[in-house]
Amino acid sequence: MNLKLRQLVLRFSPESWLESAKRIKKALRRRSLKKQEQYGGITPSEITNQLKNLGLSNGDSVLVHSSLSKIGFVKGGASAVIAALREAVGKEGTILMPSFPASGRNKEYLESGIVFDQRLTPSAMGIITETFRKMPGVIRSLHPTDPVCAQGPLAEFYTSTHFGQLTPYNEKSPFRKLTEKKGKILMLGTTLNGAGTSLHCLEDAVEFPYPVYDKKIFEVTMIDNYGEQRTMQTKVHNPEWSIKRNCDALKPVFEKEGVLINGKIGEAEAMLIDAALMLEVMIKQFKDHGVTMYTPYGNNKHHS
Repeated sequence: MNLKLRQLVLRFSPESWLESAKRIKKALRRRSLKKQEQYGGITPSEITNQLKNLGLSNGDSVLVHSSLSKIGFVKGGASAVIAALREAVGKEGTILMPSFPASGRNKEYLESGIVFDQRLTPSAMGIITETFRKMPGVIRSLHPTDPVCAQGPLAEFYTSTHFGQLTPYNEKSPFRKLTEKKGKILMLGTTLNGAGTSLHCLEDAVEFPYPVYDKKIFEVTMIDNYGEQRTMQTKVHNPEWSIKRNCDALKPVFEKEGVLINGKIGEAEAMLIDAALMLEVMIKQFKDHGVTMYTPYGNNKHHS
């Protein structure tokens, strides 16, 4: 289904029909996982071996976007997946995960008046991220919409300067810092359309021609790790432009340029992405051809 057709379907399908379809899909997935459990499921050591075969190495920094159910039934659940990741990158490696609090649009989340608590606000990015957030030694960046959790020698480096940034993907963010350290991005049962957050780094790295950030600047109050109130200003993405994204259309370019490796972890389709090379390729494609996630086919096919 092309992007415009998908947008029309989402825009005009009855909400009740969409919700019913989601419930049926989840029920079928639960049934499949139950069957896998009867046969033993996937072990953490198997996941570790698959991660290494995909290209994760000792000492790597890796930002993980994940879906536990897509992997299949894992013995030990989310904690076992995290243990497998730790085994793959070793003690010298740093694991990062998004812990965004909003399951919908960030603009709606901030307009609702919810106060983000760095210690207590759950991650809405799946059970693996929420399990990781609550583990000992994990540090969470202080940001109201795009906080990142990290564990490892570089955790403080990645998370310490996210607070106070007007845009969440600039050079002070964990996402941009990952490119400095030649880090990797692991898509574990997720797609660029569903979880390609690091693609936003382009918007803050160049003079971006499209109004992808909403005009409103939010003054946000948060609670930090010490229980103190902190206030900062931030922008959020413009919902009118967010629906124009077609991130998956960038994948062929990334494959051609050696940005990503495809593989499987358990039953999940997986991608391992070179974060620095991805940004480098995005900047070049943007400057040479006008390619962005909003205009993935370049200057001749801009969205209106």
